[in-house]
Amino acid sequence: MNSRNQRMQRHPPLLKKNSPMTDWRNQLENSLTSPEELSRILDCDPAETAAVNSRHPLRISPYYLELIKRVGKPLFRQAVPDIRELEDPQGMVDPLAEDSLSPAPNLVHKYPDRALFLVSSQCAMYCRFCTRKRKVGKASMQISKETLAAGLEYLRNTPQIREVLISGGDPLLLSDEHIEEILQRLREIRHIKVIRIGTRAPCTLPMRITPELVNMLKKYHPLYINTHFNHPAEITRQAEQACSLLADAGIPLGCQTVLLKGVNDSLPVIRELLYRLLEIRVRPYYLMQADLTEGTAHFRTDIKTGLTIMRGLIGTVSGMALPTYILDAPGGKGKIPLTPDYILSHQEDKLIFNNYQGIPCSYPLI
Repeated sequence: MNSRNQRMQRHPPLLKKNSPMTDWRNQLENSLTSPEELSRILDCDPAETAAVNSRHPLRISPYYLELIKRVGKPLFRQAVPDIRELEDPQGMVDPLAEDSLSPAPNLVHKYPDRALFLVSSQCAMYCRFCTRKRKVGKASMQISKETLAAGLEYLRNTPQIREVLISGGDPLLLSDEHIEEILQRLREIRHIKVIRIGTRAPCTLPMRITPELVNMLKKYHPLYINTHFNHPAEITRQAEQACSLLADAGIPLGCQTVLLKGVNDSLPVIRELLYRLLEIRVRPYYLMQADLTEGTAHFRTDIKTGLTIMRGLIGTVSGMALPTYILDAPGGKGKIPLTPDYILSHQEDKLIFNNYQGIPCSYPLI
C-alpha cells in the first residue's frame, strides 16, 4: 500500500461525498453561532459562553465541529469560547499596533516593502486566540468598495511596496469573483511583484478550495498562500485534498502555526504536525509565540517552552520541516526570530559553539 493510501486510511472522511455539507456555502449557512446550541452539543456552560459571545463572536463550521467531537480538547480549546477570555490583565486590544500603522482603511504598512491588506471581516471559525479579536466578525470592521478603493489607491501611490499580503478575516470567504477582482486590481499596480493570501480555510473549511477557485488563483502568479494548522489532527483527508489542489496549481503553501498552551505546547505534537504538513506539501513557515492579544492569556506559553521545543527539533527533523520560531513584538516593532543559544564564546581566532547534540565545536573566524 502506498503512503498516500495509508494516509487516507488514517483519516476517514468527515463528510459523505455527495452530502450537501460538502458545499462550502452550506457549511457557512449551517455554522454554529448560538451559545445555547453550542451548550447542547458540547460540554460547556451556556451562561459563560453567552457572556464571552457578547464581546467576542462565536462561529464553528459543521466540518470543524465534527472534528472537535472526534478529537476533543486540542481543537475544542481553539474554537469554543472560554470565560478566561474576559480576564486578561496583561492583554492588549491591538498588540501589534496595526491601527496606528494604518495609512488607509484596513491596510497596514509596517515593513518598508510589504503591506497587509484586510479585505474580509469574516472567518469560517472564530479562533479564540485571534490577534484581531477586537474587530474580526464585528460591526467595527467595516470593509466596503470605498475602503478597498482607498487601500488600492495607497498601494498605487507607494512604489516601495513590492509585496502585498491579503488577509482579514479570511479572504477566501469572499466569492471567487470578488477575490479575482481584488487580484486583478493588485496586478495592475506594476511595482507589486508578489501577492500572498493568508487563509485558514484549508484547515477549518477545506471544501472552500474548489477547482474553480484554484483555476482562477493560478492566473495571478507569483501567488503564495500561508495557511494555519495548529495540531496534527487538523490534517484530515479533506484538508489534504484542499492543499493538493492548491499545490498542483503551482501555488507554494506555507503554514503559520501558533504555539498554544493545552493545544500543541509539546515537542511530540509539534514534531508530528511538521511531518504531516510536509506530507501534504505545506512548508512549515513560522512557529509563532502567541501575541499579547486581550483575552488570550490562557493560551500563552512562556518563551522557554518554545525554545525547548525548537532545541528538540533542530537536528532531529529535516530542515524542510523546521519553522522559524518568532515573536511579533508588541507596538508594531515587527517579527523577531527566537533561537536556542548554541554559541559558547567568541575567541580571537575562532567561534566556540555546541551542536544540536550538545557536543562542543569550533569554526575559524575569517
